[in-house]
Amino acid sequence: MRRMITALAVCAALLVAGAPVPAEAEDAVRVLKAVLGPGRGVHFTETATVLDNAGERAGHRRSGVLETGEKGGVKALDVTVTGGEHGRERSIGFNHDVGGTAYRSGGLAATLLPERWTWWKNAHQFHLFHTELFGHDQQLVNPAEPATLAALLKNGQVSGNTVTGSITFDELEEVSAWAQHASPGWKTGTALSYTLTLTPAGLVSRVRSTYQADGSPAVRDVLGDLAGRTVRVDTRYSRWGDRVSIEPPDPRATTTELCAEPICRLRLPG
Repeated sequence: MRRMITALAVCAALLVAGAPVPAEAEDAVRVLKAVLGPGRGVHFTETATVLDNAGERAGHRRSGVLETGEKGGVKALDVTVTGGEHGRERSIGFNHDVGGTAYRSGGLAATLLPERWTWWKNAHQFHLFHTELFGHDQQLVNPAEPATLAALLKNGQVSGNTVTGSITFDELEEVSAWAQHASPGWKTGTALSYTLTLTPAGLVSRVRSTYQADGSPAVRDVLGDLAGRTVRVDTRYSRWGDRVSIEPPDPRATTTELCAEPICRLRLPG
């Protein structure tokens, strides 16, 4: 009798562990699609924490708005970043495919812009690599992509209004243009762990993720002291489906030139 009870308990545990995501969580993809589209977006705030041998240290803090495309994903963004060594910076970006264009004001750009200009236009890039705008300790999970949300729900376990799981970066890149258009900064072959929080309406209100940055010599010049560290990112989303209008900055305050001494009229293709 005792053996039978033990066997039944083991079977029950296996069934729970392998249980599919409940219908109400799967409905989150349908709910998401209903609020996507050009001229509509979502607001977010984000805090990054970096873990090293000395403990935890604050990373970048970000806030802004993402404009979504008709099928999801990010069509345009307007984000302010603080906490970096060069101070507050604002970035406006368009198109994550060929022809991506970004505008940057403040931060490092402010130290390189010629006098009287406040915005630098960077149009020579083939893609809009948002990690270059946000910092490499940013949120790599984008719940504004239906395919990404579906993969996270499929991989995760549901408890109340939260979904917790992990996904390899290879799997993430297969479904996520956001991950594809991030400058590679994670350790090859590793996974990202995540927790999603859903609102009663089924929309994502929060994403917490943890991943390890690549520590190989090939990327140390790009990642700096972030290389090899563990990164935790906490992102909160609000006002899904809001009408948004992200426009380029005033062209009268925008230049494609940078000032790098002793050459103070360095022109990049624009």
